[in-house]
Amino acid sequence: MIEVQSVNKAYEMPGESLRVLDGICLTVGKGETASVVGPSGSGKTTLLNLLGALDRPTEGRIEIDGRDVAGFSEEEAAAFRNRSLGFVFQNHHLLPQCTLLENVILPRLAGDWEEAEGVTTERAKALLEEVGLQDRLGHFPHQLSGGERLRTALARALVNEPDLILADEPTGSLDEETTEVVADLLVQLNEEKGVTLIVVTHNPALAKRMQNYYELRGGRLEKR
Repeated sequence: MIEVQSVNKAYEMPGESLRVLDGICLTVGKGETASVVGPSGSGKTTLLNLLGALDRPTEGRIEIDGRDVAGFSEEEAAAFRNRSLGFVFQNHHLLPQCTLLENVILPRLAGDWEEAEGVTTERAKALLEEVGLQDRLGHFPHQLSGGERLRTALARALVNEPDLILADEPTGSLDEETTEVVADLLVQLNEEKGVTLIVVTHNPALAKRMQNYYELRGGRLEKR
């Protein structure tokens, strides 16, 4: 599903060029899981942004389902993110003025989806039930724990039924016990829904739960 071929990423600074990724190669099959660990500043989030068409490589090629992600126009990239990807971020980015149910429904409101509102609402409710939040539909993000906000973000990432989920430090702010619960949930969602999952994390225990385990250091990616 994912083919990353000799990808470099450099940022132009005054008087110098800062290379963050150096000749990255990565292959992840459909329905597989992979994790990327590495120290802060090693380029993990940069790699995730390239996979999610939020940024473009300086050199190299990124193909997802046979499509050249790096070659997308802005409109094509936006449509790709809406229809094919689900994002989960460390800070969750839930809208504080919206209930859990409304937050999960929101991605479905973007794009030209031809679906009755009631169908979307029922799927959102079912997803929140899958992550154990069926009794919190009308709650607001500030009324939840960090683990509950993350589970809401997972439900939101799944509402458009994506082929690929990208998770950036999903357990970075959670305690050890909650991290284990979230790791179980990620593995379960992958097994039950067949979604391809890429997780960037500092947590080696979470990383080792994925089928493929990589380390990014000095701009180079190595399989562990």
